[in-house]
Amino acid sequence: MPYSELLKPIKSFLKCETPDEWVAEAIKPENFTMLLLDHLICELKASQSAMFLIRKYAVDKQSGDALLEWLNPFETYIYKREGNWRDLAAKNKLTKSVVPKSNSPYGQDLIDKMVLLIKEELHHFYQVLEMMDHYTIEYKSITPSRYAKGMLKHVKTHEPNTLIDKLICGAYIEARSCERFAKLAPHVDKKLGDFYISLLRSEARHYQDYLTLAEEIAGQDITERIAYFGEAEAELISSPDADFKFHSGIPLIVKKAG
Repeated sequence: MPYSELLKPIKSFLKCETPDEWVAEAIKPENFTMLLLDHLICELKASQSAMFLIRKYAVDKQSGDALLEWLNPFETYIYKREGNWRDLAAKNKLTKSVVPKSNSPYGQDLIDKMVLLIKEELHHFYQVLEMMDHYTIEYKSITPSRYAKGMLKHVKTHEPNTLIDKLICGAYIEARSCERFAKLAPHVDKKLGDFYISLLRSEARHYQDYLTLAEEIAGQDITERIAYFGEAEAELISSPDADFKFHSGIPLIVKKAG
């Protein structure tokens, strides 16, 4: 496959591949709507997580407020059901320059990588809405999966380890997303499959950006910590899960049937 080279470091980074049972469940027609809805929410959550890191660790209040204003139309559409989704593409831009706090030890590199990530995730968010429109799927609220919470519960509570751990979590979430898009692409129609393939390059870069930031901020070898989260992530992916979502584990109904 043309994207196999792109996936090599992803597969090496992840401690397990997506189980075949999940793929089989994901391509069932009755799960199509949930897959797109959860993908939509994942794109927004990824933007929010990156936004939180910039605001907490790298910028002053004025820049933080400008960032919040950038994200507001997207959150308003999801949480308040207000606005026209077609207007969101024009709103994916910053109105003010973002500068590091003078006392920030993390500075411009964190900002640059996370701002680019947010812009791309919000662009993907809009693209998923276009897909939903194409397939006549209306947005509705869904419950969050166990995945992100299951990763973040392992994050240490003292700095800079909290930040480092969150960046490692971000790397795994992006890497898994990339791997799952590649798993799904051959099994869906061409329009959606092409869309999933188009996401691979940016998702692969996002995982590398998170990992690079974690290593730079740590200033020391964090191989063991990366491996620790890798095992936690693999457990979530390879264990039975009663709730089918984009990042869920082995569907429980399949597990019971086996």
